[in-house]
Amino acid sequence: MSFVVRTAQLNFVVGDLPGNARRIIEAARDAHQAGVSVLLTPELALCGYAAEDLFLRPAFIDACDEALQTVAAETADLSGLHIVVGHPARMAAGKRERSVSVAGLHNAASVLCEGKVVARYAKRELPNYQVFDERRYFVPGSEPCVFDVRSREGESMRVGLLICEDAWFDAPAADAKAAGADVLAVINASPFHAGKGGEREATMRERALATGLPLVYAHLVGGQDEIVFEGRSFALAADGSLAGRAISFEEALFDVGFTRAGAGWTLQAGIDRPHSPEADLWHALVLGVRDYIGKNGFPGAILGLSGGIDSALVLAIAVDALGKDKVRAVMMPSPYTADISCIDARDMAARLGVRYDEIAIAPEFEAFKASLVPLFEGRPEDATEENLQARIRGTLLMALSNKFGPIVLTTGNKSEMATGYCTLYGDMAGGFAVIKDVAKTTVFRLARWRNAHDPYGTGTNPIPERIITRPPSAELRPDQVDQDSLPPYEVLDDIIERYMENDQSPASIVADGYAQADVDKVVRLIRINEYKRRQAPIGIRVTHRGFGKDWRYPITSKYRA
Repeated sequence: MSFVVRTAQLNFVVGDLPGNARRIIEAARDAHQAGVSVLLTPELALCGYAAEDLFLRPAFIDACDEALQTVAAETADLSGLHIVVGHPARMAAGKRERSVSVAGLHNAASVLCEGKVVARYAKRELPNYQVFDERRYFVPGSEPCVFDVRSREGESMRVGLLICEDAWFDAPAADAKAAGADVLAVINASPFHAGKGGEREATMRERALATGLPLVYAHLVGGQDEIVFEGRSFALAADGSLAGRAISFEEALFDVGFTRAGAGWTLQAGIDRPHSPEADLWHALVLGVRDYIGKNGFPGAILGLSGGIDSALVLAIAVDALGKDKVRAVMMPSPYTADISCIDARDMAARLGVRYDEIAIAPEFEAFKASLVPLFEGRPEDATEENLQARIRGTLLMALSNKFGPIVLTTGNKSEMATGYCTLYGDMAGGFAVIKDVAKTTVFRLARWRNAHDPYGTGTNPIPERIITRPPSAELRPDQVDQDSLPPYEVLDDIIERYMENDQSPASIVADGYAQADVDKVVRLIRINEYKRRQAPIGIRVTHRGFGKDWRYPITSKYRA
């Protein structure tokens, strides 16, 4: 091979400038020893993605500049190696445009070689949709960046550099080709959602075909608050065919070999194992939990295990993410909890080997009701008493968290978050909402997938079959099941997806065959429960629109369509 381009698909940490710089330096030394020509780090790798309003702090940008200088100085002896480092960069003096960006920065990439910055590129297309808010911080660039790399045999390869969103548009890649590029290198931090990997490859295939150039897509991996980056770096030949793909949801050093073939190049790289949609969702949730808890320094996780499917799924995810020794489950039966719920919860905890405790909440429940008798006199029991049970459980879990340090994982799903079938300061109490963006129908699919697979070697089917097959119930009143007051989950989740994720109007949903009463009810519930969602913990985003950064609706609003 004439050239090797390596992607450092690594899990960088926002704000850990010394640590991120050290990882880039170590990757560069390893690459140089392996004979690599170009080392690509992901978008904003030096500071981590996304640093959000840290970009507004001058001291943070100063620290980024110092970290870049450290990387350059400590790789100066690596002759011939070109290192592409993503980082924020101040605009040139006199060119700042406050009307365009608060911070007056470029989302940039510097090309380092032998201790010097030999080229620098400023991202041209700044996304400002879904979870992105780049125009708040960055000013777009306007010029292409092409740098020349020479092999040890004296051959030349001209690399055109793009950053993430640039490659979703025609002009930046076309301009790079016009400037002499014969290979495109795209560095990225593109958040995961279901199906996004295929969308990326399809779009990059269009870019390769339009330019007639091979393309290397270097991607970040890891969890950052509510978003997950799945890695899955890849390379495409000039005809758009897949030349190689790195592993998903894991760190990797992904090498792409380039050999001159006439006027073009042949590429050689490895191919990752195939993934199902359920596998991708599972790995995304596991990575999101592992990094949120690990990067924030929590010693472990604790959750309420009810004997129902949502808490069962969260427990299985937590054990896959953290290991059984860092996860604790607490069953808190009320007077309405079925015996089989306790039996199934004990069974699941035993299967996974986690610490399991039971705290009966009947005494606390009766004490609360007794305290309220003078105020509630003459009124029948209703959702008030149901919510008391959830709030007692939330209080007990938070007490255990305060005493022993593990973060409380909430267990509510997206269907519940959408419709408000969750209790403020009750089952919503906690620090991280693992399945907040997972619809109930998908919860069932994931539970069955996990029982059929053992991706992390736990050696067991973690979820008892009866938990999956029993009708879901909050067990807050006698003989309660979820479908007493909600449409069937298949109908409910379809309406939520159409209205909430895809902005379809209620009238068009009805026109597609859904009952007017069901649509009206679900849309009304989504609207009136915004105040609850604003108080919910953050959770892992796995769809193209979750209840988080990319859902911004007013609580106070009279609009009804």
